[in-house]
Amino acid sequence: MKHLLLGDEAIAQGAIDAGLSGVYAYPGTPSTEITEYIQGAVSHLSLDICCRWAANEKTAMEAALGMSYMGKRALVCMKHVGMNVCADAFMNAAITGVNGGLIVVAADDPSMHSSQNEQDSRFYAKFAMIPCLEPGNQQEAYDMMAYGFDLSERLKTPVLLRVTTRMAHSRAVVETADAPKEQNAMSMPENVNHFILLPAFAKRNYAELVAAQPRFTEESERAGFNSYMRGTNPQKAILTTGIAYNYLMENYDPAMGCSILRVTQYPLPKTMIDQMVKDGAKEILVAEEGQPVVEELLRGLVPSEVAIKGRLTGDLPRMGELTPDSVRLALGLEPLPTREKETIVVGRPPALCQGCGHRDMYAALNEVAREYPTPRIFGDIGCYTLGALSPFHAIHACVEMGASVTMAKGAADAGQHPAIAVIGDSTFTHSGMTGLLDCVNANANVVVLISDNLTTGMTGGQDSAGTGRLEQICCGLGVAPEHVRVVVPLPKNMEEIKAVLREEINYPGPSVVIARRECIQTLKRHLKAAKH
Repeated sequence: MKHLLLGDEAIAQGAIDAGLSGVYAYPGTPSTEITEYIQGAVSHLSLDICCRWAANEKTAMEAALGMSYMGKRALVCMKHVGMNVCADAFMNAAITGVNGGLIVVAADDPSMHSSQNEQDSRFYAKFAMIPCLEPGNQQEAYDMMAYGFDLSERLKTPVLLRVTTRMAHSRAVVETADAPKEQNAMSMPENVNHFILLPAFAKRNYAELVAAQPRFTEESERAGFNSYMRGTNPQKAILTTGIAYNYLMENYDPAMGCSILRVTQYPLPKTMIDQMVKDGAKEILVAEEGQPVVEELLRGLVPSEVAIKGRLTGDLPRMGELTPDSVRLALGLEPLPTREKETIVVGRPPALCQGCGHRDMYAALNEVAREYPTPRIFGDIGCYTLGALSPFHAIHACVEMGASVTMAKGAADAGQHPAIAVIGDSTFTHSGMTGLLDCVNANANVVVLISDNLTTGMTGGQDSAGTGRLEQICCGLGVAPEHVRVVVPLPKNMEEIKAVLREEINYPGPSVVIARRECIQTLKRHLKAAKH
């Protein structure tokens, strides 16, 4: 069967066809569509696959490890910064090993199209010392799911599959199986002690992981995803990874005669690298999407007289995505002619939707904040981060998920007043609750403004973990019930909202104001669905 699929969708279909039993994820661009695709397949085909959004990436990773513990195949998906959130569970899963196959998908976002940083998840695979797959096209993304689950079960290790934005969000024809493989039967681990990380057991497990490294490398060299082609001019060689191979092929002329080593599975295939050097390579250009992971590793694998070029040497850009043009220049080719940018189209910076409840929340907050000489408003990750831009300019900091609450606490500890945190409902349950608990325990003079639009709005309207329970959660964390206030952000309620904010700012302790109104986009969808 052939389908036109996004890279994310190819991963999802590949997991389904490989006998997936559970997918666990927190939405984050560019990984969101993997879980959404599986949710759609479960709904339309009545598949017996556990498929719900997790509160955050750490809980997703732990749930997937629990599914694997029972012998089932599990998938956990996140964007690159989600790897930071799940790192504790991820690193220790490398020590416990797995029972059923476990694949962790990390979708990196070079050029920061919708992220606050650039980072390369291949570092996490090297850090944890586990195999890593990096498909270069949608068909490979599909094929690598079945291979990855088999590899995971054969080597008793989690497997990281790393993609980037272009791979995740571009389409190609993918040939798929006619029907999904039967799911694994439930089974217990042969050695339960492997999953009990008391120091005595963990030391033994770690020794086994270290001893398994040659097997992991052997798999990279024999599986068939990596390939080496000796050129007619082997003194010049190119090592390229994942999607970067496509940029190379758009420019490569066989007359160049360069040897080409294509890497889509890690650890690096040392035998192929050795062969490239034996064939006479004096100069190796490393074209990889993301950070110079391979370029750095290669310096310890080839003789010092072999020149290594890439992002670290300036032959390719140090930051952002590669492009066919940047690779072309690195090959020493003349740049292709380019068209001048059109000037008739006016730039459209991102802005909150018209009718969005965040707008009315910021309008009220700004009015109240102006009544104080030095207000500080700490923002968070979500649609409402756009409050930092025109016309509101309401946010003075935004660092990472959940930081608004604890940064506001730290500022209050330093003597700042008022110290206000603005956080969305989904972000609050993702990583804001523990910060609020810190505020309660310290009786911090902080106002936490939860802008509750009843969904995870920034990534398309997925379920929010705390919908309908935010008041109970805040009270359960210890906030005095009389200081957990709910307002409806509408222009007609502006005076009431401002009055509530003033009262809570003047209260010398932790308080929560929940500004609740459904996301305008999900409301439209719900109203449309109701008509049908």
